[in-house]
Amino acid sequence: MMRFILPALIALLPCGAQAQPQAGPQSPPLSLEHRMLLRCSAAFALVAARQDAGLAEAQAYPALGVRGREFFVRASAQVMDEAGLDRDAVAAALTAEARDLAGGDDMAQVMPVCLGLLGSE
Repeated sequence: MMRFILPALIALLPCGAQAQPQAGPQSPPLSLEHRMLLRCSAAFALVAARQDAGLAEAQAYPALGVRGREFFVRASAQVMDEAGLDRDAVAAALTAEARDLAGGDDMAQVMPVCLGLLGSE
């Protein structure tokens, strides 16, 4: 499921970011805020995909297809702008966050915090 939803959402990332410097060994690490934005973006993408698939545990959350997608795009653009990362670097970070969430039991702990961020949009 993750392999279908993340590439589709990553394709929505702003293309202008490619003119920005690419993250390299000299790039500062992502701030806690940036990591949280990416983690929540990945969580929303995973939950939205699970909701579309009709999985019961995902139905416990509000519908995330539209609002989650908008958060994903805005948060990704914010991280690109503020951290000076290009689209590929942000896509790699999003994929890593999604893999981490999909492989563990963290979703139930992450979603309440992330939904709080979604409500502030």
